[in-house]
Amino acid sequence: MPEIKLLDCTLRDGGYINDWKWGFGSARRIIQSLTRAGTDIVEVGFLRNVAGYDPDVSVCNTIEELNRLLPPESQRGHTMYSGMAMRSNYDISKLSPYDGQGIEVIRITAHDYDIRDGMDFAREVKARGYKLSINPINIMGYADKDLLWIFDQVNAIHPWQFSIVDTFGSMRRRDFERIVTLADHNLAPDIRLGLHLHENMALSFCLAQEFMDLPLLRDKTVDASLMGMGRTPGNLPIELVADYRNETGHCHYDLDEIMDAIQDHIAPIKGEAAWGYSPAYFLSARFNLHRNYAEHYLNKGDLTNRDINHLLAAIAPGKKTAFDAAYADGLYTEYRNRRIDDEAALAALRQTFAGKRVLVLAPGA
Repeated sequence: MPEIKLLDCTLRDGGYINDWKWGFGSARRIIQSLTRAGTDIVEVGFLRNVAGYDPDVSVCNTIEELNRLLPPESQRGHTMYSGMAMRSNYDISKLSPYDGQGIEVIRITAHDYDIRDGMDFAREVKARGYKLSINPINIMGYADKDLLWIFDQVNAIHPWQFSIVDTFGSMRRRDFERIVTLADHNLAPDIRLGLHLHENMALSFCLAQEFMDLPLLRDKTVDASLMGMGRTPGNLPIELVADYRNETGHCHYDLDEIMDAIQDHIAPIKGEAAWGYSPAYFLSARFNLHRNYAEHYLNKGDLTNRDINHLLAAIAPGKKTAFDAAYADGLYTEYRNRRIDDEAALAALRQTFAGKRVLVLAPGA
């Protein structure tokens, strides 16, 4: 029977919330809890070009630095460990060959504008002996013909896994069915199929259940994070997926360990930096935009959700994938400066408030 693995990406994708500043001890305890819970794969952090090693941060230059976070080998059970590297910000020459110990899965990612270089990057990782996962950014941004080209490249490289990554959270059910069908029909049958979802449209758990229930004749992996931790609106919560697998797949993920990790390490962070569904990020997903556009307009402080909807709708196709602050500001200035005839409304207000004292209550923003 094909197997389904759960991959926890809290320390990597959740790290966008706290700049990956977990603290060395806290990061290790999270990994230990997830390992005791029986999590199939725990992603330890990012491989990136950074100035130096900071043990309290889960972003490192070398695999040896990330490996310091792992529990003793005798306590690892059946859990595997992974790291992620992006082609555009990691020097592959820093990656030591896999020596049979520690992190054995490397997930690589690339944008649409450097996907060809990303495939060469992937070959370099596989040549070093790691289980390779190819995770192109924003799969929703590719036309079917481009996806078929990607699948041809992936088959030639023959990685351990290929992942469908809904970077901008814009995948609806019909998109999910189309892309999964294309992948399943065109990838070599022994390549695992992964799924990484975001919560822009509050669909992640629904789509994850459908993915796990699909009778594909290949192994599958579902990404999730503790309490859905990740840049607003967040990720698929691993506690929901683990419980679903326990109920429907006769699995034995220990929810007590997962709940302890949430209580001790994640809930305190959410008290300081909230994540979860937000109308503005739904709108960015609706137009398949980089999430930073929604964040940028939210931070202006003088725009309603209606305003943000109109601004996001105006973003040109060529500007959608990579955030351009100057371009976004230009749209904002143009929108703000449009002339609106308020004379009738102002006259009505003058009449309503004539001779009255007015108290204005407003938020700080």
